[in-house]
Amino acid sequence: MMRRLHLGVTARMLAVLVVLGLAIFPVYWMFVTALTSDQDLFGPSINVLPDFSRLNVFSEALADGQVVGWLTNSFVVAAGTTVLSIALGVPLGYALSRFGFRGKATVGLALLFTQMLPEALLVVPLFAVFRRFDLLNSLHGLILADTAFALPVVALILKGAIDGVPRDLDEAARVDGSNPPTVLFRIILPLIAPAIAAAAVIAFFSAWNEYVFAVTFVFDKSLQPASVGVAGFIGEQDTSIQSIMAVGLLFTLPAVAFYLFAQRYVVSGMTAGAVKG
Repeated sequence: MMRRLHLGVTARMLAVLVVLGLAIFPVYWMFVTALTSDQDLFGPSINVLPDFSRLNVFSEALADGQVVGWLTNSFVVAAGTTVLSIALGVPLGYALSRFGFRGKATVGLALLFTQMLPEALLVVPLFAVFRRFDLLNSLHGLILADTAFALPVVALILKGAIDGVPRDLDEAARVDGSNPPTVLFRIILPLIAPAIAAAAVIAFFSAWNEYVFAVTFVFDKSLQPASVGVAGFIGEQDTSIQSIMAVGLLFTLPAVAFYLFAQRYVVSGMTAGAVKG
C-alpha cells in the first residue's frame, strides 16, 4: 500500500516537472540563443548551455536608447490601461451585480460579444474614430484602445467577485446610512481585493503584449511600444537573432515582475470570478 502511494506521488512529481520544463524551456532557449555566437548558432552542433562570456549582448541592447524608450512606452500603456480598466470596471461590475435596470442582460451579452471580435476586424473603424478625435500617434489613444478590449473581461471578473459578497452586508450598511458609492468603496472593495489583483494582471498583460493597435495607431518610432519595436528588429537583409532574443527577454522581465508582485492574489481571484456568476 505504501509502495503504491510513493509511486503515485513520484508519478505526480514527474508530471509536474515535465509540465514545468515545457513551460520554461522556450524562455531558457531564448536565453541560450541570445548568448550564442553566429558560428555556433549556424554550426552543425547544438549548444544547450549558455555562453556567459557573451552577456554583453544584454548591455548592448540596453545601451540602445530605442530599446529603453520602447520598454518605457510599453510600461506607460500597460499601466495606464490597467488603472483605467479597473477604475471603469469596478463601478460597471458593481452595477451589473447589484442593480436591476432595463437592458441589463443585453449589456452583459454585449460585454461577452466584444471578446468574440478579433482586433484585426475592428482596427479600421477604430482608426477612423481615433483620427476624428485626434487620438492617433499618442500613448493615451493607445491606452483607450487597449482599455476597450480589457474592460469587458475586467468587468465580468469583478461582477463575479461582487456576486459572492453577501447582500446582507450592503443592507446593513444602508441601515447605517451609507449610500451605494460608500458601500462599494468601504465594504465591497476590501473583500474583492484578490479579484481586483487578478483583473489587473489580465489587463496589464493584454496591453503589454498588444501589437495590432500599436502598429496601426502609432507612427512615430519614439512612441512605439516594445511589441512593435522588437518586430522591427527583423530586417529583410540582416537579422540579428541574438539581438532579437536579448530584447525579447528584456521585454518579458517587467511583465514577469508585475505578475510575481500580484501572483499571491491571482489564483484566489480567478477562482472567485469563475465559480460565482
